[in-house]
Formats: sequence, structure tokens, C-alpha cells
Amino acid sequence: MRSSRSIRTILPLVFGLWVQPFIPACAAIIEEVVKLPVTVTTSSGQSVTRDVVVTVFRDESRAKSPYLILNHGRAGKDSERRSIGRMVYRKQSEWFVAQGFAVFVPTRIGYGVTGGEDAEHTGTCSAKNYPAGERVAVEQIKAVARYAQTAPYIIPNRGVIAGQSVGGISTIAASAQAVPGARAAINFSGGDGGDPVRTPESPCRADLLTETFANYGRTSKIPTLWLYSPNDRYWGPDLPKKWFARFKANGGNGQFVSLPPFGDDGHRSFTGNIEAWTIPVAQFLKQNGFAAPAQ
Repeated sequence: MRSSRSIRTILPLVFGLWVQPFIPACAAIIEEVVKLPVTVTTSSGQSVTRDVVVTVFRDESRAKSPYLILNHGRAGKDSERRSIGRMVYRKQSEWFVAQGFAVFVPTRIGYGVTGGEDAEHTGTCSAKNYPAGERVAVEQIKAVARYAQTAPYIIPNRGVIAGQSVGGISTIAASAQAVPGARAAINFSGGDGGDPVRTPESPCRADLLTETFANYGRTSKIPTLWLYSPNDRYWGPDLPKKWFARFKANGGNGQFVSLPPFGDDGHRSFTGNIEAWTIPVAQFLKQNGFAAPAQ
């Protein structure tokens, strides 16, 4: 299966949304672009409204599918956050479509084509407020989930949240709240405040980061899967295990999977080593009622 890259038309929708569909000539997967108005409270306490650009991948041959929201990470520099364009994770998204999902990939406020201020800023390295940044991401995850439940091709109340790096810790943060329809969460290399060049394997205020994960365990509502490579240059081999242990000790429901090392930085396993994580992810999805459809 392959997705078309051509644009056929623009369809107006109600509620201030528009959809720009990419219609394939001879494939089941279609790609659409949605602009979803979202209001968030930034980490500094300001209210910001922005049209969040969401890429949707789905199999047009399926009448109904559960949703999966796939959340991106965070570049360290303003210029890099502005230049990421539209997030798609095309290969990963198409794999999840093959597992039966309609996949929603938001480009969050402060990034790429969505633009706007850096709403997820969590402060200087010595004085981090990690929950404030994750809260902004979770507000957007909830907005995408609410929109997904209105789509005619979605099975209401059957969804999964997933994310990589900052998108991963934001996924765990979302799992600790009532995200509409979400029944499971997948964390790929999740964390925040890392710098693989200047302070490899030593993120800013690791103590606060550990407490943040621990606190999410206290209100965790759905099963979670955590996947990390030991040569992750952002977190190293030990911190993720500590985060998971504290999350579990406080009541969180989770499984931890150690992926094999990847290249010179296992933080990139989600994008660069898909074969390493598809089997444990497929098993986790099946365990939680999301078995892949028969081929």
C-alpha cells in the first residue's frame, strides 16, 4: 500500500475546520490534512488559540476504525521547532493503519506549520516545570481525540495515544487524565529536558523529571507501554527504568520493553529502527483489545 502525495480539492467543514485530502490513485490508505482550532493555557499562564494542523492517515476501505494519536518530540532550538514543517511519521503511521487504526498526527502549537509561540516551554535547565509543558501538549491531545470521535470513520470510545520523546512523556501525562475514548498509551523514548551533545544521558533536573513520571502514576487510568533503547543519548540506560519503576510504584499500569541499541543514539529507534518495536507494540495492542485486522 502507498499513499498519494497529490492534492485534489479542499473541502470546507463545520466548526471552523477544513480538510485537505490526499486521494490515492490505486491504494487503500489516504492522507488528509485537518486544521483544528485549539485553545491552550501556555506554561507561562497565557491563553493561546491556534489552528493545530493534524495529518490523518486512514484506510478508506474500512467503514470504521479506532483512532491512534501520534505525538512528536521537541527540538531544542526555536529555529528547529519552526522548521519542522508538517509532522507525518509516514512509515510509522502506515504501519499503525495496517494494525487497524486511523492515525492522527498533530503538529502542536509552537512547531512547524501550526506556528505560534513556544507554549510548551518549561523554564531554564536549573528550574524546570515539566508538568506545565506536558499540560499544554495534553490539552491538544484531548482536542484531537474529541475531533476524532466526531469523524464518521471512527469507532467512538476506542482510541490509543502514542508519542516519541517529549511526545512520549506527554502521552504518559495524557494517560493520567481522561482523554476521550483512550484505552491504551504507548511511550517511545519519552522524556524532556535532554541534550545529547552538551549533557548526554543527563537531562535537566532529572530529579524533577523522575517526580513528574511518579506523579503521573498516581492518576494513571489506562494500560501503558514504555519502549527505550539503552544507548539513548538523551536519557541513558538507567533513568527510563527508574521513571517506570516510580510510575508503577505509585499505581501506574505499565509494561517496560528494552529495545536493542540503535546506531549511535537509541533515542531515534522509533523513526530509524521500526522493526525493533513493531512486535512488542502489536502484542500490547492485541492484549488491550486492538488486534490487527485479518489480511
